Amino acid sequence: MNAEQSRLEEDRIKKVSWKKWGPYLSERQWGTVREDYSENGDAWNFFTHDHARSRAYRWGEDGLGGICDEKQRICFALALWNGKDAVLKERLFGLTNSEGNHGEDVKEYYFYLDSTPTHSYMKYLYKYPQAAYPYADLVETNRRRTRDEMEYELLDTGVLDQDRYFDVFVEYAKGGPDDILVRITAINRGPDDAELHLLPTLWFRNDWASWITGPGEKPILKQIEGPAGTNAIVAQHSTLGTYYLYCEGEAPLLFAENETNNERLFPGYPNPTPYVKDGINDYVVQGHQTAVNPEHQGTKVSAHYRQMIGPGQSMTVRLRLTGQGPVDQDKNKKGVAAPFGPAFADTIAARLQEADEFYRSVTPPSVSPDAANVMRQALAGMLWSKQYYYFDGDRWLKEHNSNPLHAGYLAARNSEWFHMVNEDIISMPDKWEYPWYAAWDLAFHTLPLSIVDPDFAKQQMHLMLHGLYLHPNGQIPAYEWNFSDVNPPVHAFATLFLHRTDQALRGETDVDFLRSAFNKLLLNFTWWVNRKDRFGKNLFEGGFLGLDNIGIFDRSAPLPTGGYLEQADGTAWMALFSQNMMELAVELAAHDPIYKDMVTKFDEHFLYIAAAMNKPGPEGMWDEEDGFYYDLLRLPDGSAQRLKVRSMVGLLPLCATTVVEPWQREIIPDLVDAIRARTRQMPHLLKSIHPTGPGHFGVGERGIIALLNNTPCG
Repeated sequence: MNAEQSRLEEDRIKKVSWKKWGPYLSERQWGTVREDYSENGDAWNFFTHDHARSRAYRWGEDGLGGICDEKQRICFALALWNGKDAVLKERLFGLTNSEGNHGEDVKEYYFYLDSTPTHSYMKYLYKYPQAAYPYADLVETNRRRTRDEMEYELLDTGVLDQDRYFDVFVEYAKGGPDDILVRITAINRGPDDAELHLLPTLWFRNDWASWITGPGEKPILKQIEGPAGTNAIVAQHSTLGTYYLYCEGEAPLLFAENETNNERLFPGYPNPTPYVKDGINDYVVQGHQTAVNPEHQGTKVSAHYRQMIGPGQSMTVRLRLTGQGPVDQDKNKKGVAAPFGPAFADTIAARLQEADEFYRSVTPPSVSPDAANVMRQALAGMLWSKQYYYFDGDRWLKEHNSNPLHAGYLAARNSEWFHMVNEDIISMPDKWEYPWYAAWDLAFHTLPLSIVDPDFAKQQMHLMLHGLYLHPNGQIPAYEWNFSDVNPPVHAFATLFLHRTDQALRGETDVDFLRSAFNKLLLNFTWWVNRKDRFGKNLFEGGFLGLDNIGIFDRSAPLPTGGYLEQADGTAWMALFSQNMMELAVELAAHDPIYKDMVTKFDEHFLYIAAAMNKPGPEGMWDEEDGFYYDLLRLPDGSAQRLKVRSMVGLLPLCATTVVEPWQREIIPDLVDAIRARTRQMPHLLKSIHPTGPGHFGVGERGIIALLNNTPCG
């Protein structure tokens, strides 16, 4: 067991909280549904990028290459200024859904270079232009372009010509679970001298505002005397405790409050403090000397480093966020005497070496060095995409006067999800473009995550099936734009994959995980059968189903013709769901015979779905002449018409294919005999699937369960 694997084990058994700190800071909190308090549900325009520097968030925080604790009480991130931008670069910029000719789109260049699963070592790269960032040009040019034209990117604007940019590398290394070493290196890639203002920033998420929680204890950041050659800050929080940020050198510390600048955004409303959220921005960029607190305290602070960097030259800034205060020599307390002594560089080097060892242990020996590097950075991207996600459905709806449990409520987005309380670290599709979990994406995220951290992968699956996420009726929440949207039921597939990966890595079965997941998935399966099979014919609707580019119209909207759509992909997903649940039941039956009946149940579900899909004539989805599956338009008079559109819809039934290994049959020999006897009573069902059973086994006596037989598709 290497060092990183030891840390994972210590965290798993709750001996040491190695994952307490990580890259859990979002890259975009503005423009999200959680921050939307508009009357028309226009999240993008209610809280804009221009507002973000001045307006305190309600439900989370964002930043550049940042980290925070697991409950996002303290945040740390980077801010930059090239002396030309109109604002500090505190967060990534991008176009909103209506501004981009292809929808929302981040317009920055940044890279997740490395991360271990406990975040004991992480590396990030941001490319910062030396010319003024072309905010208006990007918005206006993209807005003029049609969907048929290419997107207008930052590279197209010319601001990066002649390599006139800074490569800003941020490295994090843990000296312990509460000791984070930070090394920031900025390299001038351009041909001329260029000045860079580098402002590492520490702040508290605003959870103390009276309109949020009522009168609460407000945390505080204060400058204190640090070890020689440093400036130091103490951060005191009522639930997190006390932390210290040591800043190498004599860079001045600029203090403000994480409070909204009402006077800028909402004229007529006074500011709660003279030193508001954008005070540091106004001090550095506009030279407003009174914008920061002269008493050196607040809830947001930046260390202001400034240097002229020659061509090809660099500047390095070192910081340390730790639970240990400075040494008090009078009382001889244990503390930090030299936060940036030789041990600082040694610790970073050691964590990097341990990261190398860890990735060698999970990379197949046959993989080339180039491919291994691609694999490592891809996994680093998955690990950097963890985010603290906070949403209290009851509270959010109450603030919108939309909780259906309360009298006089107004209809609003997600009003039927009042039971939800989400406050967890969750794998995001993208922390800028999609800074909210998407349930079916998350199921697939767990597959690569299981390579490096199977416990985190299983925990992610547990979240989606937990009572604070899963609807009481059994529906899995889709995403915050509409939790009630219907996504493909792939969580049983992911559970099966995680189980087998975990079993291969550890040599044992996590029966508790398997049983818990299966029982909750049973609720979700029942929801599908009761809600999406309108007339009990084993042909399923579904609507959007996670893909907006494979239908000829909006499949979530009512049909202009009346009637409804029986979807080939929705039905195929349910066939796969049945197969996966059957396999999970087989695994569980080896430990608890009560699950044997579930094997039979899901085998029959699959057969019924196959018979409905492959039904001869116009009532079936399979078109014998075309050799393809199509959606069925079910008209108000009950007649059906195939929608002959060649798309992914017709190929998805291929996914409903399961290879049955001999050992799976051997686990439940009596059940295999019972299933064969049952199908002999209904021989027409077997005609709807790929031939299977004795006489049809393949290599190694493997069987196959599939919707398609040997007939060519397409």
